[in-house]
Amino acid sequence: MPIVQMYATAFCPYCVRARRLLKQKGIAFEEIRVDKDPHEMRTMIQRSRRTTVPQIFIGEQHIGGYDDMAALDRAGKLDPLLEER
Repeated sequence: MPIVQMYATAFCPYCVRARRLLKQKGIAFEEIRVDKDPHEMRTMIQRSRRTTVPQIFIGEQHIGGYDDMAALDRAGKLDPLLEER
């Protein structure tokens, strides 16, 4: 199973939803808090080319934010990404 990383802040509603979806699926993920470390915010922007949170990566593939991940899930495309490798 690929490593899932999520750049997030503590109280962003989309971050809360992303955490909930990943937990419902039983997916372990690394949460990188950009509100605690400005360096991590810069890294997130460099990797994703976006400035909003959450930004989610499955392995090295940038998935996008919560809405992007939820759309993949509804289309049945999220689980195959999580099972690759």
